[in-house]
Amino acid sequence: MIPTIAISMGDPGGIGPEVLVKALSDAALRSRARWVVQGLEGPLALAAETAGVAPFWVQQAPENAGPGMVLVDHEPDVGPGPWPASDNARAGAASLRFLEAAIAHAQRAGPDRARAIVTGPISKASWALAGEGRFHGHTELLAHRFGDASHAMMFASPVLNVILVTAHAPLANVTGLLTTPHIARTIRLGHEAMRTLMGSAPRIAVCGVNPHAGEAGLLGDEDARVISPAIERARHDGLDVSGPFPADTLFLRALAGPARRFDLVVAMYHDQGLIPLKLLARDTAVNMTVGLPVPRTSPDHGTAFDIAGRNQADPGSMRAACEMALRLA
Repeated sequence: MIPTIAISMGDPGGIGPEVLVKALSDAALRSRARWVVQGLEGPLALAAETAGVAPFWVQQAPENAGPGMVLVDHEPDVGPGPWPASDNARAGAASLRFLEAAIAHAQRAGPDRARAIVTGPISKASWALAGEGRFHGHTELLAHRFGDASHAMMFASPVLNVILVTAHAPLANVTGLLTTPHIARTIRLGHEAMRTLMGSAPRIAVCGVNPHAGEAGLLGDEDARVISPAIERARHDGLDVSGPFPADTLFLRALAGPARRFDLVVAMYHDQGLIPLKLLARDTAVNMTVGLPVPRTSPDHGTAFDIAGRNQADPGSMRAACEMALRLA
């Protein structure tokens, strides 16, 4: 069955429209689904003109639309541009509306519901300026809209796979957020996601949170007191899990290739996992929210206001996000 995939365009002043136009300009990719873009035609048309891409979308779906159709579902409450390449309340409100519309499409009953959601990059600062103070980003809002599902932020790429125990949390708060049950749940979510992607049980490595994984307690006790019991709990459940390992040497053992020892790394906080991932898998990694009843994928980059509108954005990560959504749908 050809699935319907909902795409929220993201911030209309960022590079979201550009990478979306470039990714879906591939007719072979388009032919594998029906695509519904929650967003605005104007920024897409401008991005297409700048990139030299012929428009391939419609604004009114024909009856019994088949594979390959890209419908731009215009949000009536979002006015026209211009859209500045900077944080602002108007763009924040627009990107929130796009996301809510994509979620609603996935929550419909019936065969035409979206089987997966792809989210374009947003500005968290613009969300805050628009009055959205409860959720720090896509992951948290999506989890709430789907019933506060147990979830985690995971990144999959051809070279490295990472899942985060804590995501958009200030570094000063991280150790207070780490609990044995929470870490054990994240390991389980990572195991299930990788088993889906690989078709077999993954080998999982867990980072410590302190330098040298605590150095036998000399540099902090969280590794032994909180993280190790979570690993033992996962092993008791039959999962192939090791650690906690010092994060500064672990990622080399999780890189794709004949020397790979681990298929997934469990990182304790945002930058611990994403610095190596974005260094090694730039423009190929996909951000996934695992644990939701509907697959959600996203490119692993932000709005990149500094290059927006210049035809300089690489669509690789957006294309990979669309490919992953199709695979999971």
